[in-house]
Amino acid sequence: MKTKHTLLLVAFTLFSLLYITSSYAAGENAMEEQPTTINIKRMSLDTALTAARASIAECRKEGVQITVTIIDRGGHPQVVLRDVLAMDVSIPISRDKAYTAMSFNSPTGNLTNRFEGAYGVPKTKGLLIARGGLPILAAGSILGGIGVSGAPSGETDEKCAQAGLDAIMDDLEMSAG
Repeated sequence: MKTKHTLLLVAFTLFSLLYITSSYAAGENAMEEQPTTINIKRMSLDTALTAARASIAECRKEGVQITVTIIDRGGHPQVVLRDVLAMDVSIPISRDKAYTAMSFNSPTGNLTNRFEGAYGVPKTKGLLIARGGLPILAAGSILGGIGVSGAPSGETDEKCAQAGLDAIMDDLEMSAG
């Protein structure tokens, strides 16, 4: 009986070592297949500036002065423009809308019912669930986000953000190919 138990223990140990060794080797092969560097597309400053200016122009047509922030895919502000009479508080709000849209790859207005409860994600610093933020996408890749704040309604903020996105979308799609 003791010999049988010892044989089972030895067999289990050998099987475990074989499994661990093969798993490690498979992991090494997977690591070897990974590229050394990864190319990430980014918007140029001119492209981001075009989007921001188009957003401001659209809101001016509505008689509204706003702040618009374009963030890159790393979440860093690339362009921030505040129209002359836009409130100072619209600066961080537009940034948070852009960051939230980029982070969730979704218009911020679509996120309003997604998180409920006292300790949901929207309570996280830098995230703002309110209309006016849109992700910037081209050829299936996220390039950043655009956020607008300062209009009397989130619908107008979003309309102005969409005008900025529309101003650069053709160029982004052409360059992504």
